[in-house]
Amino acid sequence: MTPTSIPSVHAPATVGIVHLGLGAFHRAHQAVYLERNLARHDGGPWGIASANLRSNRRLVELMRERGQRYHVAEYTDSETLTLRQVTAIRETLYAGPDGDDLEALLDRMSEPEVRIVTLTVTEKGYHLDPADGRLLLDAEPIRHDIAAPTRPRSAPGMLVEALARRLAAGTPAFTVLCCDNMPDNGKRTRRAVVELARRRDPALAAWIADAVAFPSSMVDRIVPAMGEADFERLRALGVDDPAAVTCEAFSQWVIEDDFPQGRPDWQHDGVQMVADVTPFESMKLRMLNGSHSLLAYLGTLAGIETVAEAVGRKPFVALLRRYMRNEAAPTLDMPEGTDLDAYADSLLARFANDSLHHRLQQIAMDGSQKLPQRWLAGARARLDAGGDIDCTALGVAAWIRYTAGSNLQGVRHPIDDPMAGTFAALHDRHREPEPLIAAFLALDSVFDQSLANDPRFANAVLDAYRVLDGEGVVAALNHPVSTE
Repeated sequence: MTPTSIPSVHAPATVGIVHLGLGAFHRAHQAVYLERNLARHDGGPWGIASANLRSNRRLVELMRERGQRYHVAEYTDSETLTLRQVTAIRETLYAGPDGDDLEALLDRMSEPEVRIVTLTVTEKGYHLDPADGRLLLDAEPIRHDIAAPTRPRSAPGMLVEALARRLAAGTPAFTVLCCDNMPDNGKRTRRAVVELARRRDPALAAWIADAVAFPSSMVDRIVPAMGEADFERLRALGVDDPAAVTCEAFSQWVIEDDFPQGRPDWQHDGVQMVADVTPFESMKLRMLNGSHSLLAYLGTLAGIETVAEAVGRKPFVALLRRYMRNEAAPTLDMPEGTDLDAYADSLLARFANDSLHHRLQQIAMDGSQKLPQRWLAGARARLDAGGDIDCTALGVAAWIRYTAGSNLQGVRHPIDDPMAGTFAALHDRHREPEPLIAAFLALDSVFDQSLANDPRFANAVLDAYRVLDGEGVVAALNHPVSTE
């Protein structure tokens, strides 16, 4: 393979954006768009300061050792690769649990030159109830931030403290741009920040509600976790970069255009600036992310490790086509000219990219936070319209079985979810399908109870679970569920 190489931008750039969540997705997505922008302008005011909020000091150290430069390997397929060196991130900070850079981060967020703060902290990083969106006041980081607001641990707490400092200094508010996979992610982020600020100072909360813009956005790029095999592939091409990331060539970013203090002209860098993100957001969550979750839970139960391996099997492809076209697409209200059949076909082609080694276990994590927006809202809409939900019901059944911590061959797997302890207790307490399904559907932090108590939904999940647990994945894929 001879990769196409794109050199980095070396022109000076001042920091105008602070990003919370220095992970692989941010480095392969938002930072790449800003790299293009800086290249067009030969530098400029939109460099990024990125902070890691998790327990991974080493990533920050690697970025600093390399002068904040790293590579992004973009695979169209196993034979077509673009190597891009990125320097848009001009500063990295470690504000994790044992971090030293919290004060430096808050100082940076308080600077007048910083006009945008972006976030990729995953759904659970906002500490919102996935079912109704309320701030989880009992979550340990939120309790801490209420008690010690000037030393925040949560992303909402950091936003509140930085905004409080700007208010005290008379500095205009920055815009908060959520880049995580949540419906109405701007509105949800706003709710978390305003509710937390209200516990500190009602006047501060009122100022934030009035002065801070929280535009919504939709982000799309498949960025698997890096493994040693990925680093080896890059070393074979002469790239020895421990901070590198691998991703697909496809990338999309749709942003609500609401930036009172200004923004990059990134509409010239491939970003879609729109008045309303909601249709694109719902399309991606239900069709792409919903399909990914189906593969994650059913594929793992079948002993499959990667997305490409799963879509290499006809029953899984048939399931995804049925789900996207019969259950997800009918719930979407898209702009005129949107071809959802073509979108479904494009997703299947992207999933089949075997150069990515996208592990199902990576997708499976935090299911309790993801199910409401990926499946459950659509299921409610389908039932209200008198439609089928057999694929969604099978997915929910597979998720419940997955949370037992082993696949159908008895091979153990970890459960990475904020509610993992609750799931383990339910599986220990309920050994038969009917009480187990009833106990899971009673979790109102996951399931809207109007849906959970709908016999069409509950019976469909129970029927799918019985077939899945008793006869296996292939039988479940071919078994029509009952919604009577």
